[in-house]
Amino acid sequence: MTLQFIYDNRGNTTGVFISIEEWQSLKTKYTDLQKEEAENRTELATWQKQVIDQRLSDYYNNPVDVTDFDRTLDDVEERL
Repeated sequence: MTLQFIYDNRGNTTGVFISIEEWQSLKTKYTDLQKEEAENRTELATWQKQVIDQRLSDYYNNPVDVTDFDRTLDDVEERL
């Protein structure tokens, strides 16, 4: 199994990533994982779906009025 460890900005391990193929294999081998995965699924709240729909609508109506993601992150980091 190939594992990729996820680290925070201090170098602390915060998670592990496995491929979807390996996840499917684990779920087949350990059927309790399938049950737990199903139990942990959550739906977005209606207000969250509405926010997403509004933002997508705004983008589709005016796709040139956007800000570059990397530039936005740089601006946020400068303020912090």
